[in-house]
Amino acid sequence: MIETAALLEAPWPDGDWAEITKKAVAAAVFASPQAALCDLSSTLEVAVRLTSDAEVQALNRQYRGQDKPTNVLSFPMVQADLIETLDNTDDGEILLGDIVLAYGVCTREAAEKAVPLEDHAVHLIVHGTLHLLGHDHMTDVAADAMEAIERAALASLGLHDPYQDSETPE
Repeated sequence: MIETAALLEAPWPDGDWAEITKKAVAAAVFASPQAALCDLSSTLEVAVRLTSDAEVQALNRQYRGQDKPTNVLSFPMVQADLIETLDNTDDGEILLGDIVLAYGVCTREAAEKAVPLEDHAVHLIVHGTLHLLGHDHMTDVAADAMEAIERAALASLGLHDPYQDSETPE
């Protein structure tokens, strides 16, 4: 079972972010090689914080050494090499990690791509969830694999292929 929490802060607009977050995280996990995690008797928890560029910039500076806002940050709570063992756990709750999205960056990118903010946020939540599951895009092979999972997850939600127009989350 997957449980998500959407933490909405200004300047993000009101919306059904709890449902959007829930669907995006579930689609990402289900489309990934770790799809068996969807069937755990334990609860897999992911928190998504929708916040300002200033907060994301501070987090990016503190944790990645980059003094600029970015569209999405992921903070895994499970080591990547332990993800594959989670389907054998008897823990009641597994905190997979946190995802943080920056409003200004996301809004600008959505406008540049001519997609609704909610659709772009879904893509970034899917992307962030894959990082929580241990995926990365540090090599061309890893990036291609991650993008394929993102495409599948987004297609399952009826959303367009974000890479047909060269969108690349950081």
